Amino acid sequence: MSFRIEKDSLGEVKVSMNHKWGAQTQRSLENFKIGTDIIPISVVYGLIEIKRAAAIVNHNLGKLSQEKSEMIVLVCDEILAGKWDEEFPLKVYQTGSGTQSNMNANEVIAHLCQEKGIPIHPNDDVNMSQSSNDTFPTAMHIGASLELQPLFKELDNWIKLLAELEDINKNIIKIGRTHLQDATPLTFGQEISGWKTMIEKSKQFIKISSESLHFLAIGGTAVGTGLNAPKDFDVKMAKEITSHTKFPFETEKNKFYGLTSHSGMSFTHGALRALASDLMKIANDIRWLASGPRAGLGEINIPENEPGSSIMPGKVNPTQAESLTMIACQIMGNDTTIQVASSQGNFELNVFKPVIINNFLESVTLLVDGMTSFRLHCLSGLEAKKEAMAEGVNRSLMLVTALSPYIGYEKCAEVAKYAHKNKLSLKEAVLQLEYATEKEFNNWVRPESMI
Repeated sequence: MSFRIEKDSLGEVKVSMNHKWGAQTQRSLENFKIGTDIIPISVVYGLIEIKRAAAIVNHNLGKLSQEKSEMIVLVCDEILAGKWDEEFPLKVYQTGSGTQSNMNANEVIAHLCQEKGIPIHPNDDVNMSQSSNDTFPTAMHIGASLELQPLFKELDNWIKLLAELEDINKNIIKIGRTHLQDATPLTFGQEISGWKTMIEKSKQFIKISSESLHFLAIGGTAVGTGLNAPKDFDVKMAKEITSHTKFPFETEKNKFYGLTSHSGMSFTHGALRALASDLMKIANDIRWLASGPRAGLGEINIPENEPGSSIMPGKVNPTQAESLTMIACQIMGNDTTIQVASSQGNFELNVFKPVIINNFLESVTLLVDGMTSFRLHCLSGLEAKKEAMAEGVNRSLMLVTALSPYIGYEKCAEVAKYAHKNKLSLKEAVLQLEYATEKEFNNWVRPESMI
């Protein structure tokens, strides 16, 4: 392998001729061989959006030549098109400000410009009017905003499918359950409506919380004072990034907050965690209802996608539910990491930025992929077992609740216990205890009037 010599303030470094980065990127690669997680590409693209916008704004403010500005924009557009993804290999567990990833972006852009015949300095030109301390949190917000869009689409897919299932099952009466014990009846459509509203509410919560990510720290430079950034740089940067990404970004008015706090990321991930909690509940409901096929509840059928056992022939398991509930667990763990990391904003800078955004984006990716898989391979094939649901209603002792207005709570409790002890139906128990006639029972206990 052939090498070239790159220089930085610490001296000379060997860099492979096959790559476009410089000395600081190489040092990070050598000094942080930790784990397998690398900075997510959406964060890299966030940094490139900043460099692109800065080239334009710095030129418009008279700080950067037109030739350099145009060349930086050209190279940034190449990177944003996915042409140079392999040039951004740095690990998540690096400096907590993301400085090395910011310099990775600066160095790759400068090198590509140099190859095209325009000498560009990574610090003086590409990083002009910026600091890693304001570019990386800005890139976090840009990357998160971009990655949330597929999640909103998948949430809409779930809402549409659940609405269809709600309508299909609106007239199927089944027994309700509270505390995992028999309760009064409802329709399966009503049960599904609860799932649908969970997803609708989750989408609303994520939408509202993610608006906090539209405020950008760029322009605060090192500690929030804006040192070395020209007047109105922050406002013009937000406008330029908005123009190119089509997201409604604004400048964060208090840059001291923007550099040291990640409460917006924490707040938004809290909404993702709430979605994960509801998905855990829905997936668990479905696998309980599908349990069996003969020794469980067995009230619904779900698709049989693959054999479930290496030893028990014919066994099929609710694997999509298991996958989605594991994802929910991971997101809850990610949330703990994000909340703890967000609390570490010491003085003018939080230095847990890479781990915050890595966990945030992992949660988004898992939610999109997991929800899509569950929808396609489980939810879309869900079918009610009408006979089993009807049998559950007919056998339930909690229909006795309908008698309460006529014979009172105490006698109803006696009827339920008597029926259970003597293995009788409610009607048989009522008639034996002489608390109502058969005609009265039939008029009073009607499941369809209890929903």
